[in-house]
Amino acid sequence: MIDRLQAHMQAMQVFSRSQEVTANNLANINTPGFKADTLFHRVLNEEVNGEMVSRTVPMQQVSMAQGELETTGNPFDFAIKGNGFFVIQDDGDLNLTRDGRFNLDADGYLRNERGGYVMGQSGVVHVPEFFLSTDPGGGEPRLEVSKDGTIRLNDEVYDQIRVVGVDDLSSLERKGNSYFTTRNIAELFQDEQSTVMQGYFEKGNVQALHEMTDLMRNMQLFEAQQRALRTTDELLSNAANSLGRF
Repeated sequence: MIDRLQAHMQAMQVFSRSQEVTANNLANINTPGFKADTLFHRVLNEEVNGEMVSRTVPMQQVSMAQGELETTGNPFDFAIKGNGFFVIQDDGDLNLTRDGRFNLDADGYLRNERGGYVMGQSGVVHVPEFFLSTDPGGGEPRLEVSKDGTIRLNDEVYDQIRVVGVDDLSSLERKGNSYFTTRNIAELFQDEQSTVMQGYFEKGNVQALHEMTDLMRNMQLFEAQQRALRTTDELLSNAANSLGRF
């Protein structure tokens, strides 16, 4: 009977965790570049008091499903088509992101909306000449970024935006809603399969209908386990009272 109580409690914890993940996905449905979390269950076998016991543990992983690309016409907006990430230096740390809404500051550094520096193959992307130059025809300077991330100012190559991939997505850890970190930097590799799209940004990949369905299902399953827990508790209480009469 005690084992049954523990089983109900573990199930309620799983559904509660699933509800938290779903709620966070829905809260970020309009966050550019947001990647939804998915929850799956792994059965672990462990030894307890000399006996092998199985328990179900909820595991969280980032969904790399491609979000919709929306055109903006802004030359400093970028989207990644594929599974890669931009690399951002922020407060001395290297972070990964899919949010490519960048801008060029007064000193010519390419930065994101949080003030982090966009990394290129040569270090921080720096194009100070942008504010001093014009195109050959005397008009506005032309900053072009090709699909492999190569940055050209008036056809002169300056750098290449760094786009990296991650071998093991389960190693990604969220850092706010825009950044990811990984426990092992050695897992990062230059992603040559992904392409950089200038003048676009990627919408979050949250599927509202799917998440709302999960929200209602988790609530129903949680309440079912709650009722079963009360029933088991009542049975245990009645059994204890019956034994107390003897």
